[in-house]
Amino acid sequence: MDKKDIDVVLIGAGAMSTCLGMLLKQLDPALKIIMVERLDGVGKESTASHNNAGTGHAAYCELNYTPLQEDGSIDITKALSINESFELSLQFWSYCVENGSLPDPTRFINSVPHQSFVWGEDNVAYLRKRYEVMREHPMFEEMEFSDDPAVIAEWLPLVMQNRDPNEKVAATRIAHGSDVNFGRIARAFARYLREQDNFDLRLNINVTDLEKQDDGRWKVMIEDLNLEQREPIYTKFVFLGLGGGALPLLQKADIPEADGYGGFPVSGQWLICRKPDIVAKHNAKVYGKAAVGSPPMSVPHLDKRVLEDGNALLFGPFAGFTTKFLVHGSKFDLIKSTKFDNILPLTIAGFRNFDLTKYLVKESRKSHEERMESLRHYFPDADADDWVFAEAGQRVQIIKKDKDSGGKLEFGTEVVSSADGSISALLGASPGASVTVKAMLEVLESCYSERMATEEWQAKIQEMIPSYKKSLIDDPALLKTVRSRTLKTLKLA
Repeated sequence: MDKKDIDVVLIGAGAMSTCLGMLLKQLDPALKIIMVERLDGVGKESTASHNNAGTGHAAYCELNYTPLQEDGSIDITKALSINESFELSLQFWSYCVENGSLPDPTRFINSVPHQSFVWGEDNVAYLRKRYEVMREHPMFEEMEFSDDPAVIAEWLPLVMQNRDPNEKVAATRIAHGSDVNFGRIARAFARYLREQDNFDLRLNINVTDLEKQDDGRWKVMIEDLNLEQREPIYTKFVFLGLGGGALPLLQKADIPEADGYGGFPVSGQWLICRKPDIVAKHNAKVYGKAAVGSPPMSVPHLDKRVLEDGNALLFGPFAGFTTKFLVHGSKFDLIKSTKFDNILPLTIAGFRNFDLTKYLVKESRKSHEERMESLRHYFPDADADDWVFAEAGQRVQIIKKDKDSGGKLEFGTEVVSSADGSISALLGASPGASVTVKAMLEVLESCYSERMATEEWQAKIQEMIPSYKKSLIDDPALLKTVRSRTLKTLKLA
C-alpha cells in the first residue's frame, strides 16, 4: 500500500485496535488500514491472558459496581450499564463466530460461573439486599443467593473447606458468567484482517511522533526497531489503542480535547496455582469486597482461568506503585507525561489521593506470606507452596481537569477524540477489554459520524450487533432474544 494515502492507522495490536479494525473492515472492506505494534506479536501487553483477570465483566459478581448508598439503598445503575455493554461484545463475537473470523468459541471464551462471596453480618446483609434489588431486573433475574454454608459449599468447595462454621457467610451466583481469553480474540482478529485486501500489520514498530498536516491528514512517524529505520505514514484517521501508551502519543498529537489529561499508573500482581487437583475443585470467578480504605482496582477475586498453557487459579490483583505506563515501558513514563496543561490536575489529584499512593507502595512491599493471608480469606486451606507470584499488566487510571476540584482521578475507560474526527484514543482501565465493542462503536460514532448515519452502515451494524441503538435495559424481550442467541452461539449455556 502507498504509505502516503492510508485511510486508517491503528497504533497498538491489542483488544481495542483489532476490534476497531474488524468493525471497519466489515463496514467498508475497501478501507486501507495499517496496524503497527511495538512488540513482536499481537496482544502481548495488557491483552495478554496472564496480564488481566479474563473476566467477562457483566456486573454479576463485581460488588464495586453496586455501591451501598448513604440512605441504605443499593445503586445498580452502573451494573446495568456494564452488563449492557458486555452484551454488545457478546453479540459481535457471536457474529464473528458465525462468519468464521473467530474460531470455535471454546478457544476464547468459556462458561465459568460468576459469584460474589462475603463474610460478616453487615456484608451478608448488604449482599442479600443487593441480590433482592438486582433479581428484580431482567438482566439479573437468574441470580441465585444463599447464606446456607452447605449450599455455598456445593458452589465453592475450596472457599468453604475448613472454614469457621460459626462465621456468617453469603454468596450469589450466575451460572452463565464467562472467562475470556482476550489475547486469543485479538490474534484471531489480526489473522483474519491480514487475509483481507488493503490491510497491513507491522510488528516491532515504534511510533515516534504525530503531526497534523495542512490537508487534514496525520503524519505518523514510525521506527522499525529491527532495521533502525524511520519513515512517515500519511493517514486520514489515527486510533491510539495501546493501553497505557495511548496518553503519551495523544499528548504528541496536541489536540485541544486532550488538554489536562494525565495518567496514574498502577501495577498488578497475581498469585497463581497450577496444581491440577486444586484447580479442578474451583470452577468459578469469586469476587469479594475491597478492604475498607482500599481503591476499586484492588477488589480481590479468586478465579478459574482457561489459559493457553492449561487451566489455573488466579488470586488478586495485588496493586502496586509504579511509574511505568506499560509492562514493557520505562520508569520515566510518568515524569515524561507531565506537561504544562496537566500539571495542575496531576498535582491536585495527587494530593487528594495521597493515601492511595501510600496504599499502593505498601501493597508492593507485601511478602509472599502476607499475600497468602489475603488469599486464605477465600481459600482457608491454601498452602503457600502451591502458589507462585506473577506480575500482571500495567493499568493507567485517568486524571483529568475538574471544574470543582481542579483535578480528579477516575477509575474507568474514556474515549477522547478530536473535533474533526481525525484522531481518537482510548484512555483508562477497568472494565477494559470487556467493553471493547461499546468503546469502539463510540469511536466510530465520533469519528465516522457521516458514514455511521448512512443506511448501508446502519444495516451492517444491526446485522453484527442487533441491539445497537436499542436499550437492553428497558426492553426485556429484546434482551431475552439477544442473550438466547449469544449464549447458544458462544456455548455458554
